[in-house]
Amino acid sequence: MSKTIVKFEIEKETKNSVRYKEVPAEGTAPIIGSLYVQKWFAGDAKVIEISIDKKA
Repeated sequence: MSKTIVKFEIEKETKNSVRYKEVPAEGTAPIIGSLYVQKWFAGDAKVIEISIDKKA
């Protein structure tokens, strides 16, 4: 099992959601890419982080 934390920065706001773009670690490819989060949850956050646990 491995845990990874992925960082996202705000890219664009839509009517009901906010699109975030992944900020990959230097020299690595993106894991997720773009992510949409509902505005009621995102609020005014410019940066979010998501934790991913890989399980066998």
